[in-house]
Amino acid sequence: MVKYLNNVNSGFKQWRAATDAVPRKKSWLSSFLWWFAIFVACWWLIGIWMRPAKQEVVTAADNAPVVDLSKVPVSAVTSEKINFDIQGLRVSNIALNDFSADANDNDARVILMPTDKGAFIEAGFVSQNTIVPAADAVWRSTDGEMLWRNNAGVEFRRNVTTDGYVITITDTVRNASNAPVAVAPYARLVRPADKASSAGVYTGAIAFANSDIEHEDWRDLDKKSYAYTTTNGFVGFADQYWETVASIDSPDQTMRARKSADNYEADTAAAAVSVAPGASSTITTRIFAGPRDQSVLNAAAALIAGINKTVDYGWFWFLARPMLMLLNAIHSVVMNYGVAIIIMTILLRLLMWPLTRKSYTSMIAMQKMQPEMSRIQKLYANDKARLQMEMMRLYQTHKTSPMSGCLPMLLQIPIFFALYKALLISVPMRGAHFLWIKDLAAMDPYFILPVLMGATMWLQSYLQTANTAATGNDAVAQSMRFMKWMPLLFTILFAWMPAGLVLYWTVSNLFGIGQMYILKKRAAK
Repeated sequence: MVKYLNNVNSGFKQWRAATDAVPRKKSWLSSFLWWFAIFVACWWLIGIWMRPAKQEVVTAADNAPVVDLSKVPVSAVTSEKINFDIQGLRVSNIALNDFSADANDNDARVILMPTDKGAFIEAGFVSQNTIVPAADAVWRSTDGEMLWRNNAGVEFRRNVTTDGYVITITDTVRNASNAPVAVAPYARLVRPADKASSAGVYTGAIAFANSDIEHEDWRDLDKKSYAYTTTNGFVGFADQYWETVASIDSPDQTMRARKSADNYEADTAAAAVSVAPGASSTITTRIFAGPRDQSVLNAAAALIAGINKTVDYGWFWFLARPMLMLLNAIHSVVMNYGVAIIIMTILLRLLMWPLTRKSYTSMIAMQKMQPEMSRIQKLYANDKARLQMEMMRLYQTHKTSPMSGCLPMLLQIPIFFALYKALLISVPMRGAHFLWIKDLAAMDPYFILPVLMGATMWLQSYLQTANTAATGNDAVAQSMRFMKWMPLLFTILFAWMPAGLVLYWTVSNLFGIGQMYILKKRAAK
């Protein structure tokens, strides 16, 4: 975008040259951009000021001591999508069967909540009038069901089932004692503070409270704790591609996220359930541990309400979501995400062809007008009013305008950022192969794509300014000299970006070069 605004042949630069010495009236575009910037800033500030206060709330799972689990047996649970371990109240080592941890090793699975790093999910109980199973309690397993009973005759039966990436823990509390008991369920997630932030993607704690999604970045958790009271919801952690959350089927919950020593913790505590003598009550806790893929989350939303809202598509979500759907649709046909990106880029450039053609045609017209514009500027250098009138007449004769080359490019900005977001959050892009690239979500290890991108960017810029010399020390000449360094600067900037994004930019440059070549040939005829 910068190269079009700074281009000496653009309508913007020619308009500035024509009106340099005339009293200027603020254009409608300038006013619009200023007011838009002020509006965005105010919107952001109001969003911060109006954010609901999140007070520190102490839950039942607070300050849980480190326990010795050496005597607690570990049971392995396998299913189509995930495998995991159960050790008493805890679930850990959740392996995602469809995702490789390393693009070079297809046998290594992505592991969420690994025990070797001290991570786990714990679903337990607290009570004031009876003994409940602690984290180190040894349960008896019969026919796939876990059983634990205290000395007073209160019995706890636990069944664990899976549905896709959702783990459902169903606890039945049966009171065989002579007095009523009250049992409050809780669930907590503990993970090490080995955060990995990603530019442009929300990572950190995530909660669904009162029908709203709340995000707290890792840096925010380092500073303070956050708590929410809600009628229903979930809490947990989100990375760029994965998320792990827990939800209790209860009408009254208190959820919290915080940093504790070297770990991050997220927990939810529900209201106590009263069980009369001879009666029983069922408590359901659900855990989602899987990819942040919209289709997967939509399916999980049938069991955990609101989880399909956790993907952040950015400000231009109305463009990002269709683009991601289009990318996946193309991939289902060509079976390669690199080829899918190329096809989608071409389709987008074809869709924007009318705008691009108008911009390029205006740029070519400005190049043809330059000798006449220079003559008018010298002829009426001392008559600013006549200069302005003659310049406007010249624009009318060539059927162009100063802003015709800029507005079409401005309209492409939302499309670029939406596509950037779509590629950044696409889980299937991770580990996708293309030619020498083994992971389109990571940087090109050989820097081939960034170099190609820089070369195509230079060639595109050269075609646009081939007939213009950058002489003198005026603002236009200085801008042109600066623009010569832009391909190098962008090459360095994109060298560490995901290869999928660099591939998109390179293909877009090549398509732009072809468009410019065709339009120049037509103009020459």
